[in-house]
This record gives sequence, C-alpha cells and structure tokens, in this order.
Amino acid sequence: MSKKYFGTDGIRGRVGEYPITPDFMLKLGWAAGMAFRKMGACKVLVGKDTRISGYMFESALEAGLTSAGADVMLLGPMPTPAIAYLSRTFQAEAGIVISASHNPHDDNGIKFFSGKGTKLPDELELMIEELLDTPMTVVESSKIGKVSRINDASGRYIEFCKSSVPTGTSFSGLKIVIDCAHGATYKVAPSVFRELGAEVVVLSAQPNGLNINENCGSTHMEQLQAAVLAEHADLGIAFDGDGDRVLMVDHTGAIVDGDELLYIIARDLHERGKLQGGVVGTLMSNLGLELALAELSIPFVRANVGDRYVIAELLERNWLVGGENSGHIVCFNHTTTGDAIIAALQVLMALKTRNEGLAQTRQALRKCPQVLINVRFGGGESPLEHPAVKEASARVTQAMAGRGRVLLRKSGTEPLVRVMVEGEDETQVRNYAEELAKLVTEVSA
Repeated sequence: MSKKYFGTDGIRGRVGEYPITPDFMLKLGWAAGMAFRKMGACKVLVGKDTRISGYMFESALEAGLTSAGADVMLLGPMPTPAIAYLSRTFQAEAGIVISASHNPHDDNGIKFFSGKGTKLPDELELMIEELLDTPMTVVESSKIGKVSRINDASGRYIEFCKSSVPTGTSFSGLKIVIDCAHGATYKVAPSVFRELGAEVVVLSAQPNGLNINENCGSTHMEQLQAAVLAEHADLGIAFDGDGDRVLMVDHTGAIVDGDELLYIIARDLHERGKLQGGVVGTLMSNLGLELALAELSIPFVRANVGDRYVIAELLERNWLVGGENSGHIVCFNHTTTGDAIIAALQVLMALKTRNEGLAQTRQALRKCPQVLINVRFGGGESPLEHPAVKEASARVTQAMAGRGRVLLRKSGTEPLVRVMVEGEDETQVRNYAEELAKLVTEVSA
C-alpha cells in the first residue's frame, strides 16, 4: 500500500501548511500512541531540533500521545540519532523527533524510531495512517499518560558517542573547527570533541529558533572553510540541523564529502579486519567510490537515495557500513542509524591510526566529475515521466558509452527533481547536466 503522509524520512513540510499544523500533530500523537499501545505499556521519547515551531509541535504531540494513554519523556533539543539511542536505553516503545533536518526554519517534520532505535516498519506506519482517518478518542481519565523530562539526556549521549572510540583515545594536538548549524548538536558536539582532548573552535552554536541551517552547517560550507584557514586548524566538521549528516573540510579548505568520509571509515575497518562484508552507497554515490573500494576488494552495492534504504540494504546483507554523499553515514558497529558525531569520530580515529591528515588520506579516492542540478517543479505530473525527458536521458546515456551515468530522480523531502550526470570529462558532464536540467525546467513550466 502507498502511504498518504509518510515519506522516505517521516512526515515533512512547511509549517502552517497541512499536515505540518498543530491540529494534525495532535491527531498524529494520538494515532501513534494508539498504535504503540497495541504492544502493551507505552513509553515514548520526544526530542526536537532548535527551530521555533518545535515548541508548538512538541506540545501538540504530547497532548495527543497522553490522550491515547502513552507516557511521554521529553528530551528537548537533541540530535536525531540521540533519540534513536535513548529510545533503546530507556526501553521505550518508540522515539519521536521533531525536525526538518537540513531544511530552513519555516519547514518542520516528524521522524519516528522504534524501541530498537531503527526506522518504524512499514506496517506500523500504515497502522498510524489508518488511525489518522478515524475519530480521535480519549482513554479513561485514570489511564491518561504522564509526562516527564529527562534532564541528563545530553550527558548520556555524550558518553555514548565517546564510547565509539577505544577507551583512552585522545585527540590532543588536533585543532578542529565545528559548525553546528545553530541546530541540535550545538551543546553536545563541542563537548564530545573537547572531552576527547581536541582543541575546538565552535561556529553556529547560538540557536534562536530562526537561524537553523541559515548560511551554515553542512549545506553551506563557506563559513567553515574560511574559519579552518583563518584558525590554521587541522580540519573542520560541519553538521546539519538535526545532527545526522556530516561533511568535513581539510586543512587547505577543501570540502570532503560523504563518499570520501565513507571510504575513509570503510578502509580503516577493512585494514583492521573489522569491516564485515562490504559497503552500501546510493544511486548518487560517486563512481570513484566504487572504483576505490574495488581496488581493496571491498564489495559495493547501491541502494535508493535515502538513509532508510541504505539501512535496509545493510540489514539484509548483514553489513556494517553505508552512507550517502550528502553526509548520512551509518556505522552499525556502533549504533542503529546515521549519526554525524559518531561518523566524524570514526574518521578521526582512521586519521590517527594512519598518522595522516585529512587532505592526505582523502587522496586515495579519485572522484569522477559529477554535476548535480536541482530543478524545482510544481504539482501535477512528474517531469520525469515526460517523453522528451525520457528520450533525452536515454540519448545522453548512450552517448557516454558506458563511461558515465545519468540519474534523474525526485527528492523525497522537497519539490525538486535532481539531475545528476557523472563521467570522465568534466566539461562534457556539465554540458549534459545543464541540457537535461533545462529540459526538465521547460516541461515543468
């Protein structure tokens, strides 16, 4: 069955526009509470990022959950992967995150985790959607849920992150600039790296509810690049608004993307005999990643874009490491979902083991030129179904004669078509990408 509300990463949209409204969140909390209660006594953790609408939706979800008889434990602003972790440690039935990840403050959304810290199974999401279409009821007064706040949530998660590197590990002598995107990592990330001995310079850690992801974080790297150079730092780390994406900057100011970070982590595990199988990337992963892993005889498979699909592929194959070039990186040897802080720590450990800087280590992966153009479109039929777009895509693919790739796909979180062309000749790749993007724009008008 197709889903009415849930996308690839929960429910997301513009604040004030259905379904990202207080009344829907009230009903969603109730429906989720009713679904979770079918598993018995029900305890649900609720965390959020720093956008101003989080207060409003937190209250609405709280009322809905308790009206269904679920007990609620509030975490406040915490990274998305922290909610996954804490849902396990508190033995909750579920965790809820109020966040729109890397989007601006006027978007928001809801993500769910199971009590095991994993994405909800499809059947449970469908059950919640079915309940959303039924009248809302309230349990009898004696069974209404209670609400409490976890005051030591940050400390618990900081210790968990630090436990992902060997006991006694010290990054003393390493100077790092961290960009927290005015988001959910603003408290915990600086503490993690400082407590492990690094000298830390912090950017974008003064959230005011409106500045999350604004010209900062993993979607806007310019500030971090400049700061790494100005501070003569060894490297820079950029998180997104909810702390499940990470990108880096080497000491020269060059951006190191998710494909490169994934390669560094996988190679380190491989060299230490701890990789277990291969690596999962996505349709957007650079061809250079696949080739570099092949040189090490590390298997590589591509999943659909979205950490949900990367995780599903890892689980099916019983592999440990996967990720996206956007910076979602999953390390199943440490946690159950994409975690930006833990991924960053694994990169630092790999650098420490090899006694290399980030600029040197990244050179082992030679990326193929890849051009990605986002084309915004309105409602109606997908431009990807237009005959002219299909014909042009096939023609470009044939012209590249097996030495490149064309990928046109709709975003799962925004009204965008992503046009990606990859190959050996950068000029040719750019020309093809611009040609296809122009056509998509024309048929979308």
